[in-house]
Amino acid sequence: MNSPLPDTAPDFDQPVAVLKHCHGRIRKQLATLEKLLAHLPQHGADEQARQAAQAVLKYFDKAAQLHHDDEEQDLIPMLHAVAQGEDAATLQALAPVILQDHKDMDAMWQDLHEQLSLIAGGGATQLSGSTVERFTQRYLNHMEREENTMAPMAVRLFSPEQMRQLGLAMRRRRGIEAGDNGATATACEPATASIGDRVADLRKDYGQARLDESEVADDPVAQFTRWFEEALKAEVNEPNAMSVATVGEDGRPTSRIVLVKQFDGRGFTWYTNYDSQKGKQLASKPFAALLFFWSELERQVRIEGTVERTTAEESDRYFNSRPLKSRLSAIASRQSAPIANRATLEHNYEDVARQYGESPSRPSNWGGFRLVPERIEFWQGRRSRFHDRIVYTRQEDGSWTRQRLQP
Repeated sequence: MNSPLPDTAPDFDQPVAVLKHCHGRIRKQLATLEKLLAHLPQHGADEQARQAAQAVLKYFDKAAQLHHDDEEQDLIPMLHAVAQGEDAATLQALAPVILQDHKDMDAMWQDLHEQLSLIAGGGATQLSGSTVERFTQRYLNHMEREENTMAPMAVRLFSPEQMRQLGLAMRRRRGIEAGDNGATATACEPATASIGDRVADLRKDYGQARLDESEVADDPVAQFTRWFEEALKAEVNEPNAMSVATVGEDGRPTSRIVLVKQFDGRGFTWYTNYDSQKGKQLASKPFAALLFFWSELERQVRIEGTVERTTAEESDRYFNSRPLKSRLSAIASRQSAPIANRATLEHNYEDVARQYGESPSRPSNWGGFRLVPERIEFWQGRRSRFHDRIVYTRQEDGSWTRQRLQP
């Protein structure tokens, strides 16, 4: 399934040639799709299959949509504006067929998109032969209609100025500057965007599991325990890492990643410096939101509630269980306070190490916080962003209610 080297794209001062060139690129992708269909039963989702699936996804998710927009938003309206007599009658009959083709092909593509996404991720080897056949044949017939009718009509009827306007519209759609013919992008693909712009294209379709009301525990902490154990079994990277969001006196939120150190029916506990930013914020506004995200399982858990300090005994017990260097670091660092440089920080540590030796005691400004949950939401990723969300809400009597939320 090796892809041939791309052929040279025409310049945008030949917009009809560009559109026909795009048809050539579409035909190559359709051929790759058919080869992939034959490849999967013998080789499964191997590296070659994954790369082919990724290439087809990239093309039909972006470039093919740009091509459809060229026709729907520019070519067809411009033809309607100039066609007369027999040309106008032909266009009147053909344009609705072209537009309906686009809708039908988009619908078929959505089915293929889900299948190809799983193949690209190595999670499946199934590709619907009937859908591939219908999609391919519909596209081939569609392009033949355009090449036999609309393209020749545009060449006959458009003036040089109209061709220029069509080419400019196609450039703008791809974010290509005038004079940049093929320098940063082929005519039938999106222009290379900045990393900031490309973020919108980062997309992973979820589908490992589901979350159903009939299957979750009555108590959210029991449900969290179940999920946490599954995260440990799946060897999720740092399953105990959670975002802690707090609010300052000015009402502005801040967040950071910390590690949960204990959880039970009382709440979720972590340890820190009470004089840190989060410590001071929690002292004035004792409310927080926690977020666990386990990407390997396509899951997240959101927890909101009030925050209280752990007892001195609990804080002592955890502090003394820490490695010696971690205990010394907790004493040496005035967390969140500015410092001149790393060397000064290291010097402070050395002073503390000499002073406290092997058995430092917990400083009074260091200890635990426990979030007492009032709301816990479990989120399971599903296909096409149609996720499962089940939320638990604590009632005044301490019991929990449970309901599904829309994604």
